[in-house]
Amino acid sequence: MTSSSRVPRLWHTVRHLRAVQIYGRAWHRLHRPRIDDSPAPPPAVVRDRWRGCARAASMLSAQRFRFLNDEHEIAGDDWNSTALPKLWLYNLHYFDDLNADDAAARLAWHRDLIRQWIAANPPAAGNGWEPYCLSLRIVNWVKWCCAGDTVTDPALRRSVLNSLATQARYLRGRLERHLLGNHLWANYKALLFAGAFFDGAEAERWRSVGLRGLRAEIDEQILADGGHFERSPMYHAILLEDLLDLVQLATLFPGAFPERDIELWRQRASRMLGWLAVMTHPDGGIAFFNDAAHGIAPTLAQLQAYARLLGVAVPAACDDALQVLPVSGYVRLQCGPAVLIADVGEIGPAYLPGHAHADTLSFELSLGGRRVLANAGTSRYDIGAERLWQRGTASHNTVEIDDADSSEVWSSFRVARRAHPLAVEHGRNDEGLWLSAAHDGYRRLKGRPLHRRRWILQAGSLRVEDRIEGEFERAVARFRLMPDVRLDGPQLRLDESRLGESRLDESGAVRWQVEPANATTAAARSTYHAGFGLSEACDVLEIALPPEAGALTTTFHWDC
Repeated sequence: MTSSSRVPRLWHTVRHLRAVQIYGRAWHRLHRPRIDDSPAPPPAVVRDRWRGCARAASMLSAQRFRFLNDEHEIAGDDWNSTALPKLWLYNLHYFDDLNADDAAARLAWHRDLIRQWIAANPPAAGNGWEPYCLSLRIVNWVKWCCAGDTVTDPALRRSVLNSLATQARYLRGRLERHLLGNHLWANYKALLFAGAFFDGAEAERWRSVGLRGLRAEIDEQILADGGHFERSPMYHAILLEDLLDLVQLATLFPGAFPERDIELWRQRASRMLGWLAVMTHPDGGIAFFNDAAHGIAPTLAQLQAYARLLGVAVPAACDDALQVLPVSGYVRLQCGPAVLIADVGEIGPAYLPGHAHADTLSFELSLGGRRVLANAGTSRYDIGAERLWQRGTASHNTVEIDDADSSEVWSSFRVARRAHPLAVEHGRNDEGLWLSAAHDGYRRLKGRPLHRRRWILQAGSLRVEDRIEGEFERAVARFRLMPDVRLDGPQLRLDESRLGESRLDESGAVRWQVEPANATTAAARSTYHAGFGLSEACDVLEIALPPEAGALTTTFHWDC
């Protein structure tokens, strides 16, 4: 990329930012709060034992861990190893395993691990003292301390409490106001946990900062339809678990929080559960829009079980054929064995599109309880060609024009010019359920093309109508198949070994056809990423829209 193109891209990126994201970045780099390792305040009285949401274990032995589908063994001084991936090391510093399934069986390992961490990570040094790592670890250590007789040795208890207090003090001076979003949310949550767990004036100050901050963030980040404003189902589930954690924290420390805040957490958590149900496929996993992967956040079923444990209202299952999340910009259509989830909304908040993908007017399709068409998913966050491709339009079930992304994603978490949805409409008629929308993401190109898409879902078929208004040289509609679905001529053939899980006919085939007849079709090979560190080969049906027509209709048929 030339300097003449870098400057406009940078301008279209930074012009959306808030002032605090610019000057706060410099402040965050230069400012380091004073290390205060004075003795911790006395812990408050815990009313009950901590009972967490389901989470798979990540500690496989005293020194071996599995994060992001990648296993490594560490020595006592490997916490900041340059030989291990940075994101993997961050997960090591989180200490999620302290509260994972069957944690009691690993109690001796956990005690030794905490001793190792305190000895190898002096205040303000290394990955573990970055604010997000601090935030998650503070919460996990507090939960662990509240889970029962986890710290019986007086010397270890003193060491844990003093370290917790030092971490909370340091975090208080390192709030990520320059990043905002889920990072700042996690900072405030950690201060609330530390502020409730300890007693006295200092703890009350942490609690006050956390409460004041989280109140503002709840109003900012949780949209009216219950969705998280970054429009990532994965991060939505993470923040939903956070709210449920706070509800439980309030029961363990009665009187620590005003009733109006507790009630607000309950109400928003219930609304978020309803949103997540819309965005969950019949297989129980989230739809892959924006940064999303399995294995990072709890599933809908796990969060529902956690909510019931805490007495938080779980919305009843909704059988409506048409479910609309109007603020988030997602729509779910259901007809017989078919479930379609489509993105017809903004890519995220204008000033915070870091987890956004160029996936406007993309969709995913499940048939008979299993996914058939899906976006490529997310497997990494590091800067590079693979991360850029996973965020790009070509890795989603939508139309790419002139080899450009609908939104200008770049680097690992940057977006310059971005697509905006237009003319979103939906309803039901004699043909079945329908949804239509357009976006202006390609207006920046020479021919100023505008992409319009219409979905019609009815018994036994899905019709996808694409139209390009304006001039273009090349436009390709992609339909990305799951790894266990293969492209076999005019059919999508489902893996026969899994037909027993499907309510489709015994052939396990979905037929497809295109109009006009002169549209060029091709079978391409690509990759699907169900989780971080994972990659599977998959087929992609690519259909080029004829420039002279600028329109394409792709129809999928199945037998119920």
